[in-house]
Amino acid sequence: MTNPIYPGITLNNHYRIVRELGHGGFGRTYLAEDAHRFNEPCVLKEFAPQVQGSYALQKSEELFEREAGVLYKLQHNQIPRFRELFRVSIIDRGYLFLVQDYVPGQTYRFLLDARKRQGLRFIEAEINQLLIQILPVLEYIHSLGVLHRDISPDNLILRLSDGMPVLIDFGGVKEVAATVESLFAEGNSTPAPATRIGKLGYAPVEQMQMGIVYPHSDLYALAATVLVLLTGKEPHQLLDSQTLNWNWRSQCSLSPNLSLVLDKMLAHSPSQRYSSAREVLLALSGNPPLQPQSQPAYFAPTQPPEHSPIPVPIPLPTPVPKLPGTPVRAVAIANQQKMPAWKMVLFVVAVLSSMGGVGWFAGNYLLNLQSKIQTISPIPQSSGPKQQQEDALRDRFSKLKIDDRFYSGYVNLVDENFYAKYPELGGRLLKEGDDDRQWRERWQKIGDELLDKLENLSSDARARLGTYDTTDLDRWKTEVNKLNLSSRALYDLADAKFFYWFPRQPRDRNIIGLPIGQIWQAITADSLTALQAGATVESVEFDSRAKSKTLTGNLKPGEGKAYIARFAQNQILSVNLQAPPKSTLLSIYSPGNTNKPKALLQDAEGLSWSRTLDDAG
Repeated sequence: MTNPIYPGITLNNHYRIVRELGHGGFGRTYLAEDAHRFNEPCVLKEFAPQVQGSYALQKSEELFEREAGVLYKLQHNQIPRFRELFRVSIIDRGYLFLVQDYVPGQTYRFLLDARKRQGLRFIEAEINQLLIQILPVLEYIHSLGVLHRDISPDNLILRLSDGMPVLIDFGGVKEVAATVESLFAEGNSTPAPATRIGKLGYAPVEQMQMGIVYPHSDLYALAATVLVLLTGKEPHQLLDSQTLNWNWRSQCSLSPNLSLVLDKMLAHSPSQRYSSAREVLLALSGNPPLQPQSQPAYFAPTQPPEHSPIPVPIPLPTPVPKLPGTPVRAVAIANQQKMPAWKMVLFVVAVLSSMGGVGWFAGNYLLNLQSKIQTISPIPQSSGPKQQQEDALRDRFSKLKIDDRFYSGYVNLVDENFYAKYPELGGRLLKEGDDDRQWRERWQKIGDELLDKLENLSSDARARLGTYDTTDLDRWKTEVNKLNLSSRALYDLADAKFFYWFPRQPRDRNIIGLPIGQIWQAITADSLTALQAGATVESVEFDSRAKSKTLTGNLKPGEGKAYIARFAQNQILSVNLQAPPKSTLLSIYSPGNTNKPKALLQDAEGLSWSRTLDDAG
């Protein structure tokens, strides 16, 4: 049967389908645009249980509304916000749709697969960070009596805007769908056994066999997830089919503390597992629970409601602008190597114009989704040397007047650079005491070096770290076009400083939405300010009979300059650059008044270039 829901169709006079994101046993998931909210992206989850009759459909809707009420009360920044549940009829068939916020980013499954293709896996430092960031989310939902039931790499997204993990695709809704089908399935005179929710290997045995789940069931699935990320192996490849014990140590080497924590989370006997996410956090910090935790009440499979459905109000989100492209013009010369200042000579230099777009930085929506966060009581923190060093960095961070929202991103960058520089640590967490004192000092030194770089930003650009998004890119395009320069020229100038500061960053990496991308955007903001002040741009005018012109200037490492000139079609443009070999990159962009504007030369290390121009401008 052909799917009647296709890209371009509008459902309920409200949601325009963009594309299908995936499909499962109970229906498909779609990316859609909300016509009532400035075409803001959102996710529609379709639930099409195979039932017939008005009574069955009515009961199905009541069950889904009940579960929607549960989802609506989850107000946490790391959980997609629930919007509404609606029913629509298409070709005489009823469909139920659950509408949630769209989270720009990639699932951990996608990230793992990408690494496996390069022979890589997640390292311990990343796993420690993931656990520390996601366990408070589990503590929050468990405190409300809600369980996820289906944690796996597919149901965790690394959000582009801040690098935080987001928990998606709660199993409770799928539990409802399974219950509906078991009670009202077509052709069944007696109810069929309900489908168990959870992924084999990720969910503990008692969940898959009996459908009874506890908070520690989610913790079990989380531990299974991180082992998959660490080893690149699926649970069935790590589980002993006879004893049901996890045999992962031959696949990766972890610190003793994390190893013990994972073993306890994955204990075959439920009574031997941690009973709460808080206990796991305490264990990761090296502090045992202050007092024994009582065994939590179990959560039985979803049953039909005996009361009226919970009403589901729909709060309006902040609208997110779309991302237009802008055709533009320019030439840029950038010194990106750490070398002495040098003289630069250009013969017959000109610019020209570039295509619009965001080059290798483009391609992703960045939605600034800010939800109210339900806080839980803090985990006790150590006041030892490790904490004192972190406090010293935090104090300097604050004195630089950097937005607090960037602090977690800053720490992530310090960790990334630290563990890349010292791979022998294997990503393990640093501890208090003399054994790790030198490592802690090295970590702090890297943190200070990063702040030294950020100190070179203007106070305005620095204050916005953690808040830049793609609307800034659009605004900068408009502003730089007013100078007869292209956004690509602006980005070349920003790249000069960025790659001088961070020479190990790969040039083909999409960093918009990542913490390191916030720094690139701050550099870009300062680069635009310099262009607007005339400090890094020069117009080239030729005398009426002159065939060439020589320009001289000095560029320090990490600096760049743009030159603009006008040329006729079929004119020969030659550029000769006097600079130390491999010290400078040169880009020349076409005017952009053809059907296919292009970069005539981009990031070239050569010192001479010549060609006949196809366009005027």
